[in-house]
Amino acid sequence: MLVCAIEVFEVYKVVRRDLSEERAVEAVSVMRRATIAPVDESLALDAADLSLEHGLAMADALIYATARRHRAQVVTSDVDFDGLPGATVIR
Repeated sequence: MLVCAIEVFEVYKVVRRDLSEERAVEAVSVMRRATIAPVDESLALDAADLSLEHGLAMADALIYATARRHRAQVVTSDVDFDGLPGATVIR
């Protein structure tokens, strides 16, 4: 399993906001079992191109660029990924 570093931010923030800090820390702990891919300059530039090409928000573009770099599939419930090659949206 692969996780973009930006996903750690997103999951922690949403779970802490909607549930509790304790649950957010638990969620991040589970994410640490995966390989956490850092965001570097090259990835940021790739993500910017993908953002412009597909109309993605910054975080989504970084997640998508990370998956493409590692030849991984994005599996998400986020409909913003709908129709993107290499992305599966679970409804």
